[in-house]
Formats: sequence, structure tokens, C-alpha cells
Amino acid sequence: MSALSFKLRAPPPQRLDLSALVPARLAGLDQAAIERLPIGTTRAPLAVGEAFAVRMGEAASIAFEGGSERFDNVGAGLDGGDIVLEGDAGLFAGRGMTAGRLEIRGNAGAFAASGLKGGCVEIGGDVQEHLGGPAAGKTRGVSGGVVVVRGRAGARAGDRMRRGLIVIEGDAGEFAAARMIAGTVVICGAAGRLPGYLMRRGTLLIGGAAEPPPTFVAVGGTTEVFAALLARALAPLSRLAAGLAEVPWQRLAGDMATLGRGEMLLPRQKC
Repeated sequence: MSALSFKLRAPPPQRLDLSALVPARLAGLDQAAIERLPIGTTRAPLAVGEAFAVRMGEAASIAFEGGSERFDNVGAGLDGGDIVLEGDAGLFAGRGMTAGRLEIRGNAGAFAASGLKGGCVEIGGDVQEHLGGPAAGKTRGVSGGVVVVRGRAGARAGDRMRRGLIVIEGDAGEFAAARMIAGTVVICGAAGRLPGYLMRRGTLLIGGAAEPPPTFVAVGGTTEVFAALLARALAPLSRLAAGLAEVPWQRLAGDMATLGRGEMLLPRQKC
């Protein structure tokens, strides 16, 4: 059976809260009930049927035909199934996911994958600041699952990350992996200033230009066994990242301004 499809009728007149359009909340609903679901965020009410042409299908697989930077909370709370968005997404895409797969075939706004606990988020373009970072009032960012960004990421990607994996195939902004508690962040391009700032544990791998904080100290290189295992883990997600893992690395420990049990890996010739 084909996917449950939502085709955008016209550019949305307001920001939309699409958190209700996930498999668990749509299962068992008929077309009329789905079209009545409220998705507006202003005083002007807006229902699904006013913004989208709905084509019924299997609720475990959802497709959005057309996107917008006003599409907030796409895939928020996803706990199974898959969602594909043909276009851009707004704020908090994949927020609080525990399972399933969210694919955004465009750019994404700030706080994508915020509070991710499981599942996979793939962003085909660029993503704005706070990728995987904690929302206001929260103390942890990503605590599980996988995030893959095919383009660039804004500032503070991986902020307060607890566990899981983030792969950024392009450049990343300042404070990448700041206040990281554990987990792995791979940046195939360059990193902005102060990567790994106040990092406690975890691994930050940077393939391009980077200037580590002065509170990181060189502690030697990595082994061939480690490089092979890392490349094998990355291969299904990103060939670019997997190839990067096979180069000779210089290992730095830090941030010594805090617990200091994290590691930053830089290509040896760049150190």
C-alpha cells in the first residue's frame, strides 16, 4: 500500500505545527478526521485539509509533497514508521524522536533533532543552529539515535549531546559539540571557533580546518584498529565520513577546563 500523502496546496499563511502528523497519531483515522486536525499556530484557525490535499495510504509511511521553512515539528515524537519530506522544514524537526526514520530532502531550521532519543534523522541540505541541542528549559541534547546532515550545520551542533551519532558532511559553525557529555560527532568539513568547548566526554572528529581551544592537549595518535572500526560504523551512513575515518589522526584530550575525558581527532597533517 502507498504512503499516506500530504500535498501542500499553497505557501502556508502562518507557521504550522505538524507534530500531529506522525504514524502513531494518524493510525485508525479516516480522511475526514485527518483533514480536521488543527495545525495552525496563530489566532486564525487552520486545519490539515486547508493546507494540504490528503491522499490516504498506509499511516506507517508518511510523505509530504512540498515543504516550507514554516513547517515546524515535522516528525516530532516519532516512535516508529517513516516520514519523507520533499522540501524544507522549519524548527524542531524530529524533536524528541524515539524510533523510526525522518528524511528531509531540503534544508532544516534550528533545533533539528532536539532531544533525539532514537531513530534516524537525515537532512539532505543545510541545517541551522542548535542541531541536536537542548530546547529552552532542557539540559540535554541528543541522547541516542543517528543524525546525518548532507550539507552544512550552524552554530552549536551537538550541544550537550549525551550519546548517539551526528554526521555533518559539510562545515559546522562555532561551538560544535560544546558541553558534550558523551557520543560521537563527525564533521567532514571545517569547524568554526572553539569546537568542543567545555566538552566532558565523547568523540569529536573534524576533517577540515579547526582551531581547538587552548585547553585541549595532544595525547598521541589513533590506532589502525580504531580507524577501521570507525570507518565500518560510518560506511552505511556516509561514504564521505567513512573515508575520512581512515586517514592518520592526531588525538587531543579535553576540555581540560572541565572533566577533560573527551577527545578531538584532527588529521595529523593539520595539527
